[in-house]
Amino acid sequence: MATKKGPGKSYRKGITLVDVVNKFNTDEKAEEWFIAQRWPDGVTCPFCDSDNIAEVANRKPQPFRCRACRKHFSVKTDTLLHSSKIPLHKWAIAFYLYATNLKGVSSMKLHRDLGITQKSAWYMAHRIREIWDDTAERFAGPVEADETYIGGKEGNKHASKKLRQGRGAVGKTAVAGVKDRETGKVSTAVVPSTNRTTLQGFVGERVADGAMVYTDEHAAYRGLPYPHEAVRHSVGEYVREMAHTNGMESHWAMLKRGYIGVYHQMSVKHLPRYVAEFAGRHNSRPLDTADQMAAMARGADGKRITYEGLIA
Repeated sequence: MATKKGPGKSYRKGITLVDVVNKFNTDEKAEEWFIAQRWPDGVTCPFCDSDNIAEVANRKPQPFRCRACRKHFSVKTDTLLHSSKIPLHKWAIAFYLYATNLKGVSSMKLHRDLGITQKSAWYMAHRIREIWDDTAERFAGPVEADETYIGGKEGNKHASKKLRQGRGAVGKTAVAGVKDRETGKVSTAVVPSTNRTTLQGFVGERVADGAMVYTDEHAAYRGLPYPHEAVRHSVGEYVREMAHTNGMESHWAMLKRGYIGVYHQMSVKHLPRYVAEFAGRHNSRPLDTADQMAAMARGADGKRITYEGLIA
């Protein structure tokens, strides 16, 4: 019997791609599933929250009508799927793909797998990432705090795009993160810099008072108002008893594998969504696949992104 110590989270109950396709082989089945996730206690109006709902026989202009406010709506209304013309069964399969592919799914791959245009797949992918928008909880600790840089190498850039200001972090975007060792959860965000004010403010928003914090020797972490230990990477020290940032660095490695091997490029404008995607998928990994997908469906409620807003 699988235990929680098994490799690759083998205790989880997965779903095969064949099972997912069979489960959502019609739009009617997908709609039933989305309704069950959004309204487990019965359909309620997304406009006035009334439960006095009538089903429209011919489903026009929408399948549901609120008797209280007299507005029509569907399970897509006021969610990330709002006004989407992509069939619901394709949305459900996309949720599965994003939940189970640890390094992400490119819009080109989504376009081919779902039989939709690449433009629609790109828009769909960004809407799915918004599901994992990180509303950070404060971790009780012990906590690891670390930062990394995302972006292309100067040496690989076209001559017209090189900044010629050195190497390393030049031209890259800073991302900060904390990992709670007790729960295994991470919280990450794009940050404007890696100075003391920014990084200590980031840690303060996400770590509970009194929690033990482990970092590397970056000067920005000096003076943290927490019990604090740091390892000295500059002299080859990566682990000292309980002091290390290996968990957070493992998460950065996964994010960068996605960057290099799947997405190839993450624009500064949309980087916060990619960062949220990897953190959200990491945090949901202990769940069974069906529960991951259900959580994603619930996370879409009340969120809307327009295509015009994305490309503006």
